[in-house]
Amino acid sequence: MEGRILDHPILNFTRKKRVKIFFEGNEIEAYEGETVAVALHAAGIKVLRYTPINGRSAGLFCAVGKCSSCLMEIDGMPNVRSCMTKVKAGMQIRRQHEKGDLV
Repeated sequence: MEGRILDHPILNFTRKKRVKIFFEGNEIEAYEGETVAVALHAAGIKVLRYTPINGRSAGLFCAVGKCSSCLMEIDGMPNVRSCMTKVKAGMQIRRQHEKGDLV
């Protein structure tokens, strides 16, 4: 089952164009207009990065770009806030490990 809210009693969700993105080489369905973190979460991917000091996993936390839990490598660029980055067709997304972390 898809991990997105499809029906809500108060909010209206308008789906934009369906696109394909790639998470660590695996194809994922996403929708234009949603963020990378939301698309990954809907696909069941909860761990977005590993912390640089002790390698602990981190996932979506604040969803407003204030923390560093969602930093990922997107299209070859490290330290991108996936909770603020909108999906684009063909994006290449990877979890960050110690070498790419600046936090």
